[in-house]
Amino acid sequence: MISLAGLDYSVFFALAAGVVICLYVVLDGFDLGVGILFPLAPRSVDREIMMESLVPFWDGNETWLVLGGMVLLSAFPLAFSILLPMFYVPLFLMLFGLVLRGVAFEFRSQGGPLQVAWSGAFAAGSAVAAFCQGAILGAFVSGGVTVADGQFAGGPFDWLSLFSIVTGLGVVAGYALLGACWLIWKTEGPTQLFARELSLTTLLCSGAAIMVVSIWTPIALPQVAHRWFSWPELVKLLPLPIVAVACAISVFRSRWSRHEWVPFVSSIGLFVTSLAGVGASIWPFAIPGVMTIWQASSLPQTQALVAKALLVIVPIVLAYLVGGYFLFRGKVKPSTEPY
Repeated sequence: MISLAGLDYSVFFALAAGVVICLYVVLDGFDLGVGILFPLAPRSVDREIMMESLVPFWDGNETWLVLGGMVLLSAFPLAFSILLPMFYVPLFLMLFGLVLRGVAFEFRSQGGPLQVAWSGAFAAGSAVAAFCQGAILGAFVSGGVTVADGQFAGGPFDWLSLFSIVTGLGVVAGYALLGACWLIWKTEGPTQLFARELSLTTLLCSGAAIMVVSIWTPIALPQVAHRWFSWPELVKLLPLPIVAVACAISVFRSRWSRHEWVPFVSSIGLFVTSLAGVGASIWPFAIPGVMTIWQASSLPQTQALVAKALLVIVPIVLAYLVGGYFLFRGKVKPSTEPY
């Protein structure tokens, strides 16, 4: 029997949601990033190798999106019911992009005269899904949620602002960085050279987006400025930007290294520390400026049941993914001749 006595379920689920989001961003992020880089590949054979590098993993990576939605709905139903109407449009566009990407992934492999069109659909679906995820994050962090009588009282495009556009483009650049670093690790020859060359551009774009958001949020949101620049909070949070800068430097220095796994691990570190910084900025709010995680929580009985389910489900999913990555380790080579 799993015992969770004395556990603050709200904190547990907030941390669990953060971990699931990080896993989704890192795992689905790199395969979305490969899709974003797809049109830039110089040769048909490069695109075939890029696709082959994703085949064993991309379905399993999206498991974390479903799991994250389940955690948020079951643990924080009030926040979920408020945020969902606000994000109907970007969520619809994101799901459309993911579906388009999945369909294109399968149909493109059949070859034929429409293969170029399906390649474009694969890249477009990847970019749209990435942009919408970043825009949702930006709109959420900015705290522009209009609530009246416990319900969302804004319009369908309240999520769209200059800040959310910047964060959306930042996530596109960040996923492209993850994709480039993944290809450095998993490919060789001209395809790897293509990824090494693009890694610098994607790193610079990602770094610029992180810097803009890091400067923008404290200026626009006093509570974020207080969290980061007051004593002793400054000392507690200072390791996050230090590690992020170290990871960015590591990506830059290891792009042409013989240790081909280092850029990918370093880019993951950059993403995780950036997301941790976002979480630290808004903690302990379920909706920034509106309600805390305790105010948004479901009944303790519900949370206890879901917590026990997570402690069973998550290790199984992790074991499946780890087994898949271990089974398909090593360099990727095209299984077919280029079309």
